[in-house]
Amino acid sequence: MDASLEERISVRGAREHNLQGFDLDIPRGQLVVVTGLSGSGKSSLAFDTIYAEGQRRYMESLSAYARRFLGMMERPEVDHIDGLSPVIAIGQKTTSSGPRSTVGTVTEVYDFLRLLFARAGTAYSHESGARMRQQSDDEIVDGLLEDFPEGTRIAILAPVVRGRKGHYRELFARLSGEGFERVRTDGETRLIEEGMKLDRYVTHDVEVVVDRIAVKDSSEDSARPRVSRAVETALEMGSGTLIAEVVDGPDDADTAIIGDHTMSRHLYDPESGLSYDDPSPNTFSFNTPYGACPKCDGLGTQQRLSRTLIIPRPSETIAEGGLEPLGPPRDTWIFSQLEAVADAYEFDFETPLNELSDEQIGVILDGAGEEQFDIVYRYKKREVRYTHRFGGLKEHIWHTYENTNSSKQKRWAERFMHEGPCPACEGGRLKPEALAYRIGGNATEEKNIAELAQMDLRRLEDFFERVAFEGQKAQIAAPIVKEI
Repeated sequence: MDASLEERISVRGAREHNLQGFDLDIPRGQLVVVTGLSGSGKSSLAFDTIYAEGQRRYMESLSAYARRFLGMMERPEVDHIDGLSPVIAIGQKTTSSGPRSTVGTVTEVYDFLRLLFARAGTAYSHESGARMRQQSDDEIVDGLLEDFPEGTRIAILAPVVRGRKGHYRELFARLSGEGFERVRTDGETRLIEEGMKLDRYVTHDVEVVVDRIAVKDSSEDSARPRVSRAVETALEMGSGTLIAEVVDGPDDADTAIIGDHTMSRHLYDPESGLSYDDPSPNTFSFNTPYGACPKCDGLGTQQRLSRTLIIPRPSETIAEGGLEPLGPPRDTWIFSQLEAVADAYEFDFETPLNELSDEQIGVILDGAGEEQFDIVYRYKKREVRYTHRFGGLKEHIWHTYENTNSSKQKRWAERFMHEGPCPACEGGRLKPEALAYRIGGNATEEKNIAELAQMDLRRLEDFFERVAFEGQKAQIAAPIVKEI
């Protein structure tokens, strides 16, 4: 090799893309910056010419067998390049970051957190706070045979209607045709009769009485096949859930066992009746409708009306334009409503807003519920009288914001809003059931996925160094935690 080529890379006749017979000598062993205007050929020279030729020469050094799988790179449009060493290129990766993007989602840390919660998280009820229960069919059968004292009489029920209106005449006819004799409607057990129906305009609960059993000595196996069949039937009819109604027990039994005992294949809260579907990674994704908070669409924040923006100058009166969204009084529907409200709540437009009572300010901003007011609406020298509710100034602004197609009207409404945490998820960005899953070694250290996502990397690492999983979850969690 020419001694001079050990000190430089010589490029001659580069014509790739917008390069036109470009000649260049680049010093070796030094940091060289290629700079220029957009479209001047920087990338064409560095990546598409020099790097591409270096890669092509490397490919030629491989065996014919290896090249079959890797393919050959085309020679770049250049007369010759001398002094070229083995090459490597590190390209800058651009990421499209939307309003839901975080460091966790871009770096895939959050993906592993989602997987961890789906496979090793502990579910709690977001209504009662109780730990959710989930049982196999065999565990349910064992519970019926072993958890109640001998002599307890139990009705196995399949919930087929929950909190819905209807007469259910066709349902009762079908159940009778399938051989079922009894149902429990709204807590009352009844025989199914021909033409039986309920009040169609009332909300009902309907459970089918699948079987009635008496608990015998658990050492006897004669009852198990019958109970197993009843459990399987009830779970199929009840979409994975059954109710064991303890009708009565032996004389010496605790009366607390009398009543309903819910059992389910699904994650279920016996206290509130709440059930969850089996979790998947999408359950914990705020980028999909499966996991995103329905109130804020997974953003964690929401536009909220601000009292200080609506009433920026509390010392002013309504007559002076103290209500910023409305300005001074005019012959409009909203001012006609306010006049009627002022008469009913004993204030006037000449009183400074900061001298009105909390109740009076409250009704101006938040309305008076379903209370009706006698409103006189003046329009083109005419007066029309209405009886109407007043929803408040905030409702008026929100209605405009959500229903207008005018960008000008939307900007007007946004002047009185500020961005704050979503009231539904409190900034957690997920549905309530997703935020109710927790991981941790004990109750004081348990965290949901939103709480972990808020941690900096050092605190997150410390958490996973101390966290402990039990039983099978420990085996499942170990490789996922390692990736995190």
